[in-house]
Amino acid sequence: MPQDLVIVGCGGHGREVFGIVRAINEAAPAGPRWRVLGFVDDQPSEANRKRVQRLDVPYLGPVEWLRGAPEDACYALGIGDPRVRRAVARRVEAYRRPAASLVHPAATVGADLVAGDGLVVFAGARVTTNVTLGRHVHLNQNATVGHDCVLADYVSVNPLAAVSGECHLETGVLIGTTAAVLQGRRVGADAIVGAGACVVRDVPAGAVVKGVPAR
Repeated sequence: MPQDLVIVGCGGHGREVFGIVRAINEAAPAGPRWRVLGFVDDQPSEANRKRVQRLDVPYLGPVEWLRGAPEDACYALGIGDPRVRRAVARRVEAYRRPAASLVHPAATVGADLVAGDGLVVFAGARVTTNVTLGRHVHLNQNATVGHDCVLADYVSVNPLAAVSGECHLETGVLIGTTAAVLQGRRVGADAIVGAGACVVRDVPAGAVVKGVPAR
């Protein structure tokens, strides 16, 4: 029997998460795994509400709607920005709803993966072996994470970014589109690695780095 699911966020990222759910359901041999009740969002734009409507899924109301959701309903955070995702997660956790973990069937996940609740892995992402992923980590389209990496809670690895082996990304790190983090580097909490950057040395917490090499 399908599990009820609510997606938090009507923006593009949230609607892409809905695409992952559809792909999971279509690939499930025993029938759909998830029944999407709809989207919640505190301030959805009119344009995004219309886009959700075109997906034939309702906009349910603000995030507060989850407080009275069906008892067994799960949620998935469709929020791309790690800091916003963390803030919303803390609100939703007060409602005592379980976080769904969603892995697109076209993603590859290797052996000995340790993952926290709320993991979202998009199509084409590649996670190799002996990797640890924290809560609400998002690995976007065609991102790669190498062996023995540790990605802490709320990390986002954007499309086509590459995290080499034995890297450690601390809480809330954002790795921009097509960026690369070389072997064994550590990126501090809430740091941002700009699109196309190449990290060749450790990045301090809260820093914003860009360029090749990243500075």
